[in-house]
Amino acid sequence: MHKSYIASLLAAVLAFSSAAALAAEPAKSAPVEPVVAQVAEVGRINLNTADAATLKRELNGIGEVKARAIVEYREANGPFAAVEELLEVKGIGEATLAKNRDKLSVD
Repeated sequence: MHKSYIASLLAAVLAFSSAAALAAEPAKSAPVEPVVAQVAEVGRINLNTADAATLKRELNGIGEVKARAIVEYREANGPFAAVEELLEVKGIGEATLAKNRDKLSVD
């Protein structure tokens, strides 16, 4: 009798726990977009508004010194009229511009 009581109790506990698990709804969370994907969705880095940290982080071949040079050029000469004007910045050549042309805008 003792074994059948324990077996019945165990069956009741298992039935209750599986019913409770089925009744509970899973928590729903909004998908988290990585920052990099947001940059890609937005499209391009604006040479006229990007700060040195953004230029360094997002552009190929642009380190801290070149990023600061881009910002300093913009501050001294006004906004860039075209992406190609980036060649006027000391240390930026055709190869660097070619690697980054599709990432840049002046809008």
